[in-house]
Amino acid sequence: MKHFFLILFLFPLAVFSQSEFAKGAQFFDKGNYEKAKEIFTALYKKNPKDVSVIEYLGDIEAHAKKWEESLVYYEKLKELKPSEANYYYKYGGALGMKAKESNKFKALGMIGDVEDSFKKAIELNPKHIESRWALVELYLQLPAIIGGSERKAQKYADELMTLSAVDGYLSKGHIAEYFKRYKEAEKNYKKAIEIGKSKTTYKKLADLYKNKMKQPEKAKAVLEEYAEISKT
Repeated sequence: MKHFFLILFLFPLAVFSQSEFAKGAQFFDKGNYEKAKEIFTALYKKNPKDVSVIEYLGDIEAHAKKWEESLVYYEKLKELKPSEANYYYKYGGALGMKAKESNKFKALGMIGDVEDSFKKAIELNPKHIESRWALVELYLQLPAIIGGSERKAQKYADELMTLSAVDGYLSKGHIAEYFKRYKEAEKNYKKAIEIGKSKTTYKKLADLYKNKMKQPEKAKAVLEEYAEISKT
């Protein structure tokens, strides 16, 4: 009987926490990060080991570009659940953005951890697409002297191709565009459109035409084609 009353006593609190969590998630989805932060901070004080709450708090800080603060939460997530690939991906992303905004000397000391975080995410989840995209971008942006390499970027684009042909063609198009091989980029983006027919695929090709190949009429035609297929 004692346990029965204990359950009755705790039940309203559990329901309250669940409803507050849902409310916080709704504010987050609507872009009201300040209100979401207020709710999730209160929930965090009640249960500082709730990984769902901690992840939201990390994401809120990341949206505000407060990389140092977001890293604290993502680090905690890795400690609480070291087998979750997404936490390493988010940690690597926040650390990479912090490095980008730091002076060159400080950034050099962070690059290895950024790279290791993305690779750890792939190790934990061999199908992790976002981490491969992050590594493609990392190897494109890094100077060759500290590890940047088209060959490395292409390696992860090849892996993306085996997991998702759309992501594979988009990543190969992105690499070609970065090195100003615009005809090659165009070919890859068209392949991505054939397979995916998504807004992202059409937009990538339209942006290439408009901003890099200086062909605004082609860009307009691509967007009009997407507008037509999205009606059906």
